[in-house]
Amino acid sequence: MLVLRVFFGLSLAYHGYNKFFGGGRLPGTASWFASMGMKWPTWQARIAATTEVGSGILLALGLATPLAAAGFIGIMLVAIVTSHWAAGFFVFKPGQGWEYCASIAVVALFIATVGAHRYSIDHVIHKDVQGWTGALIAAVLGIGGAATQLAVSYRPIKK
Repeated sequence: MLVLRVFFGLSLAYHGYNKFFGGGRLPGTASWFASMGMKWPTWQARIAATTEVGSGILLALGLATPLAAAGFIGIMLVAIVTSHWAAGFFVFKPGQGWEYCASIAVVALFIATVGAHRYSIDHVIHKDVQGWTGALIAAVLGIGGAATQLAVSYRPIKK
C-alpha cells in the first residue's frame, strides 16, 4: 500500500506542479481549459493544480486518505468528461481515451476503501478510515465535486 500511495500520490502532485511551473505554466493551462469550454479557466487552472498537488501529497503521506482520494476521483472525472471521453476508451487512440484517467480514479477509490495502512500518518494518529466509510467519503466527495464543477462551470465548445 505504501508503494501504491507514494507512486500515485507523487505522480499526481508532480502533474499539478507541472501546471504551476512547467511548459505554459498556469496561463497555458488556463488557455487549454478555456479551449475546452471552462467558464473561469484562470481560476480553474489554479484549483486543478492545487488539488493535484495537495491530494497527491496527502495520499503519498497517508494523511486524510479518503479526502485525498476524493480529490483524485474528482480531478479524473472532470478530465474524462472535458478532455478524454470523445476519444473513446483506449488511451493510445488519438486524443487519448479515458482509460488511464479511469484507472487512476479506481486506484484512488481502492486506497480509500482499504485504508492508508501501517506506514501512514493516518495510522500513526489512529485516524485510518477504511472499508465502506472510506469508500463512501471518497466516492461521494469525488463524484459530487466533479459533478458540481461540471454543472457550474463547463460549457462544451461546439465543433
